[in-house]
Amino acid sequence: MVEEKAHGGDGSEDGDAPAGLTQRTAVPDGGPDPDLLLDSPDPGRDPAGPEPWVSREELRGGVLIGAAVVALAAVVGFGLWLGAWLNEHWGIYAIVPQVVVMLLAVWGLAGDQRRRWEERRARGARIPLEKIDALHHRDFEFAVRDLMRRDGFDAERVGGAHDDGCDVRGVDADGRIWVVQCKHKRDGWEGKAIGVEVLQRLAGTAKTVHGAQFAVIITNGRFTLPAVERSETYGVHLIDRGRLELWSAEGRPLWKLLEGVKPARRLPGQRRQRRPGSAQAAAGVPASGRQGRPRAR
Repeated sequence: MVEEKAHGGDGSEDGDAPAGLTQRTAVPDGGPDPDLLLDSPDPGRDPAGPEPWVSREELRGGVLIGAAVVALAAVVGFGLWLGAWLNEHWGIYAIVPQVVVMLLAVWGLAGDQRRRWEERRARGARIPLEKIDALHHRDFEFAVRDLMRRDGFDAERVGGAHDDGCDVRGVDADGRIWVVQCKHKRDGWEGKAIGVEVLQRLAGTAKTVHGAQFAVIITNGRFTLPAVERSETYGVHLIDRGRLELWSAEGRPLWKLLEGVKPARRLPGQRRQRRPGSAQAAAGVPASGRQGRPRAR
């Protein structure tokens, strides 16, 4: 290709080209035109622009697929290893069936014991509301004790002048302590409703004084709306007249009437043994067995 240069007005070939004129540099034959190179796209660059980023969903999907592949490979590898191990220890085939039979027998025996205990509990004490309404408030406490014993509690009436809010104290088969305050109303549902101040007093002594896991107020009457709304805040369960009838007259277990309370895993015959002195300490009695000095009221 012939080199082309812009000439000045005086005909000279040297020097800078005057304004408005351009100077082109000669290139070897067969090479690309520099003017075309300025406007042509980069052969290594996509004319449509850079590739879009991988979306978060696509990335998460890839990670899940990879994890699934790894997990599948691990399961297959474990299965191969277990098969090889069993081939080397073939005697295990004679032991496994015996172990399975023993476990099934124990499970069946436990289920049968629980069914028989539930049948005995269902045949236990039933007290209609009419009888409860006619009781003296102390007799009402004994009735609550008997109903708790029916449900498998180790329950005792402890109400008195310095009971710190505990009229009946019960321990279930798992060793959990229940503190119950009884509020008998001569007029039943028509009597004065139980207010928040009663919940406050029981909440203040149930755990700190009695070491209880559950605090319950049982009445043949009713509770005020603020008391019902704030019972969860104070950690106190409420049994009003309607729930009392389900418990005393229809025979439903106490824990089924309380929200968020699970039954004891053990049966009463399998009662968890408490450490020596722990029961007395939880009730405010020293390990020596003598009653502690009453707290000022």
